Amino acid sequence: MKNYLDNINKAFESRARLGIMSVLMVEEKVDFNTLKENLQLTDGNLASHLRALEEAQYIQVEKQFVGRKPKTTYQATESGKTAFHEHLDALEQLILNNRKDE
Repeated sequence: MKNYLDNINKAFESRARLGIMSVLMVEEKVDFNTLKENLQLTDGNLASHLRALEEAQYIQVEKQFVGRKPKTTYQATESGKTAFHEHLDALEQLILNNRKDE
């Protein structure tokens, strides 16, 4: 029997990163404050999870100024979308496999 845990991506294990990617799979671009409000995370907590996803090259960061205020937006990269779909597929297979054993 194939071990489906092998296909679960550790980058998406935390609730915060799973939430970030879920939002970015639905919305093309999302700003920092929207993510913070929707996921109910602190600035520091959100920033650290975003940084980890950026380092994994799963998200792209765009910084700009609107008027005199900085605005940072995020979007999932193609490799991030692929990795997230593979992660969800692995979770689905794990669930389906366990239901068959019941």
